[in-house]
Amino acid sequence: MEFPSRDLELATRQATLESDTPQIVGPQVVLGQGGFADDDAPENALVAVRDQSQWYVADSLHQARELAGKVQGRRSSLEPRPPLELPEGDWALTLRTCWVEPAYLETDASWCNPQDEPADPVANGGAFGGKIASDVTDVARELAQANDRVVRVLWSREDTVRHGPKRPPVSVGLRADGSGIFRLARTDHIDERIRPLLPKCEIEQVTIPGPPTSSAIRGAGWAEVEMLRAGLSGQAGWVTAPSGASAKATIANELISVEVRAGSPLDWVMFRSYCIGAAHMAYSWVTSEGLSVDQNGDVHDLTIRSFGVLRSSDTPEI
Repeated sequence: MEFPSRDLELATRQATLESDTPQIVGPQVVLGQGGFADDDAPENALVAVRDQSQWYVADSLHQARELAGKVQGRRSSLEPRPPLELPEGDWALTLRTCWVEPAYLETDASWCNPQDEPADPVANGGAFGGKIASDVTDVARELAQANDRVVRVLWSREDTVRHGPKRPPVSVGLRADGSGIFRLARTDHIDERIRPLLPKCEIEQVTIPGPPTSSAIRGAGWAEVEMLRAGLSGQAGWVTAPSGASAKATIANELISVEVRAGSPLDWVMFRSYCIGAAHMAYSWVTSEGLSVDQNGDVHDLTIRSFGVLRSSDTPEI
């Protein structure tokens, strides 16, 4: 496929539109100047890291990690399992999902001058909705004011897994007419994503041990509903997101074919990139991903490789 010459301002607008967060597109990104939250922190800033219960502040990241007693995360032998039992009933269709990790690249970070506002942790990356409620900005402000110094606040990969929000696991039983029980981990504002699409279904939110959940995670709630609707109808048709954009995907002969209805692209390269990324994310989620969480709600898989994210080399052509 050939692409016309690119206007990087239009590409930036396309990326911002797709991610719903401010983005930067240009050669500076591949040179390490992407504008992520921690990229422009002053060199003499204090550094704060956390353990399970408190923050530790030091002159360097190494010193702060030593104070916190940080231990490198490991991959567990514990297998991911759906945490919710299937509702009792005579169902035409059922669905149970495990915990999964958003697995965004840049972990949560912010920095703050005592007299200014903290840096936005979202910055040049949307984190699939995982950073919208991050506490690093509040912590950066509090620690900067307490120390009267610029403070960088950094989450490790282990922190994002233990404390970052996940899509709520679900356990659903549906009858052929779309009625049934949609059981899921208690999550604020998730009902409004589900009820319009399954109006006959009873939504049952339950409190379970585990990491926090959020309806802001990409596709949370409504993507699971669309899976169920496709299962009931026996075919995968067009799916419309809450944003109004629509897409359809089919898999045949080791090929994922994607069609989208999203208006005229501002930048074809960026537009195509987001389509490919979304297809990989969906395919990986339903075929490979899972997060090991024990009965007490403690997460055991703490490395990128342990999340089950499908490697690009193992993904069908898109």
